[in-house]
Amino acid sequence: MTHSLIKRFICALAAVAAISAVNAAPAVASERPMFVTIHEAGDGHTARRITIPYNKAVVVELPLDAADILVTNPAIVDAVVRTPRRTYLMGMSIGQTNAYFFDARGRQLLDLEIRVERDLTPLNEIYAELLPSSNIEINAINDNLVLTGFVPNSIAADQARDLAGRFIGSADAILSMLNIEANEQVMLQVRVVEMQRTLARQLGVDLSAAFNVGSVVFSPMTQNPFSLIGRSLGGLGPSTTGGQTAGWQGDPGEFLNGTIRAFERNGLIRTLAEPNLTAISGESASFLAGGEFPVPGGRDSQGNVSIEYKPFGVGLGFTPVVLDEGRISMHISTEVSELSSDGAFQLEARSFVDPDSGEIITVPGTTIPGLTVRRAETTVELPSGGSLVIAGLLQDTTRHNVDGVPWVKDTPVLGALFRSQEYQNSETELVIIVTPYLVDPVAMSELATPDLGFVPPNAIDSTLLGRLNAMYSVGEGSAGRHLQGPVGYIVE
Repeated sequence: MTHSLIKRFICALAAVAAISAVNAAPAVASERPMFVTIHEAGDGHTARRITIPYNKAVVVELPLDAADILVTNPAIVDAVVRTPRRTYLMGMSIGQTNAYFFDARGRQLLDLEIRVERDLTPLNEIYAELLPSSNIEINAINDNLVLTGFVPNSIAADQARDLAGRFIGSADAILSMLNIEANEQVMLQVRVVEMQRTLARQLGVDLSAAFNVGSVVFSPMTQNPFSLIGRSLGGLGPSTTGGQTAGWQGDPGEFLNGTIRAFERNGLIRTLAEPNLTAISGESASFLAGGEFPVPGGRDSQGNVSIEYKPFGVGLGFTPVVLDEGRISMHISTEVSELSSDGAFQLEARSFVDPDSGEIITVPGTTIPGLTVRRAETTVELPSGGSLVIAGLLQDTTRHNVDGVPWVKDTPVLGALFRSQEYQNSETELVIIVTPYLVDPVAMSELATPDLGFVPPNAIDSTLLGRLNAMYSVGEGSAGRHLQGPVGYIVE
């Protein structure tokens, strides 16, 4: 009886356990995730990283026989299997890829991370031979090269970049991060001096007469203009008493008057400019001291004129290149221009009918002046602090006009009474002195400005004494505290 009860109890427990297991099985299957093993490229003890030179190969020796080889990008790396344990990997193009080696049981033997780059050993040898004073490091990024290190000057930097561009066949694929050891800032001191001397002479005779021939009265008169300058010097006309007048009075109604015009003008012009420009090596800088004058660019149907402005004055432009410490190559262009009536263009007045109001609108004419230009452009090489004179810019112009009565003016002696002569001479000489310096920036406290020491006048000095600035001695005033010794200007 007891054994039967025990047997039934064990069977019941077994049934309960079986039912519990059946009921719990779906829950376990739904809660427990499926385990997946993923081996990323470059992870694990079989991973290696290699760099293959472009258009070259490496040999891979395996300790076990490989049954399966996979190269993810055959266009970059091509694999040639010679034996189960020896494989040749050839770099076909610049880039990155990887390769896997498996044995017959599917186990991973080798995982290669491969970079195909150019062999930079020949370029390093070229730098060592041609640029021995430079310390250049080359880094490859895909099909691009990055240059780092130090070079003595900008010329060496440009040469290094050019050599690298020719090595890989593309200058756009070169990124230069080279540091230049030489001083790169160049200040150019320029002194432009021009002297002009002009001489003009005018000599003319005007005659007026009246005499009777029978019952006919003749009144001949000569008025010879000055065509070279366009008018009499000083603005005097032929009937002025500024010259010498001789008269003859004959019969009533008969007379002879003569006016002699003799004038002379001497002129002297001095032009001086001293611009200073600073630019880094390889960059351009320009300077203009003068102005701009308007030039009509065109006129529409309504008479509106478009204006363009042309510069004139003393202009300078230069591009320095520091060859090495103390040697500077410069491309210099300078010019001196001024407005002139010679070669001027006159735009005539124009009238048109307004289509809206029907009124006649007249647009006045305008005169566009010409330019007298002296220009020089050159490329020179100078040491820092050395000067160069651009001279020999000489110009000598002589003009001589004779106006008078045809045939009569050519008569000896008496012909002078029937003609006017005008003589003009212009001489110009331009000298340009340029001096480059290698410079460094300085502190603001070491610089001076033209207004240093200027103090505006107070109400009493300005109103009662008529002064334009305050008067003080050295050591007085806010600005004078920085002055030492006999300095400054004296205003009386």
